Amino acid sequence: MADDLRRPPVQPSVVPTVTADGGSLSARSEKWLIVVIALLAALSLWLGWRAFYYQEEGDPVASAMLAFEKQNSLVVFASRFEVVAESEYQQTIATVPVRRVRQAMIVPASIDYRLDLSAMQRDDFAWDEASQTLTVTLPQLQTSRPNIDEAKARLFTEGLFNTGGSQQLLSEKNSQVAEQKAAAFAKNPEVLSLARTAAREAVRQNLAVPLQVVGYDAARIVVRFAEE
Repeated sequence: MADDLRRPPVQPSVVPTVTADGGSLSARSEKWLIVVIALLAALSLWLGWRAFYYQEEGDPVASAMLAFEKQNSLVVFASRFEVVAESEYQQTIATVPVRRVRQAMIVPASIDYRLDLSAMQRDDFAWDEASQTLTVTLPQLQTSRPNIDEAKARLFTEGLFNTGGSQQLLSEKNSQVAEQKAAAFAKNPEVLSLARTAAREAVRQNLAVPLQVVGYDAARIVVRFAEE
């Protein structure tokens, strides 16, 4: 009976060889990871460059106008000089002069020359893209009221004062004459030429930095006056 219960022969089974491809899959993943890291690094560098180094070119005229609006008024030149003023006081009796006093005063004076930048319009600025040139047309220079430094005045008197009132009268007249002469001196062509030259240079210096900020480092600035 043991023979009847023979077990069928066991056929050897062939187990297919499994080739693990985990190594090749890991290599591909590493390649993609390297690519992603490289892209992220490039993006980071680009963002940093744009944030700290890149400057997008803006409107040069708008930048110049904004710089002027912030300053509103710009003192470009100050003239210091001395003025000689002379007055006379005459006392009369029945239209007959009985006393005459003359007084001369040499006094320091100063006048400021300024530009009213707030009044400038966009038409006063012209930008030439081809030559990278900004042309600015300035308004007429304004002068301040003459500052007469009477504390440092030197007085020369001829004759005798008989009252304190006459001395005060001469001092007031001399101050008025000194102010008038100082205002006239401010319009001297040579002094005005110096003031205009100083104004052109001051405006060029004030506009150089705003133009650099918006990307026009090599821009040329031409400054002129409307009456030129």
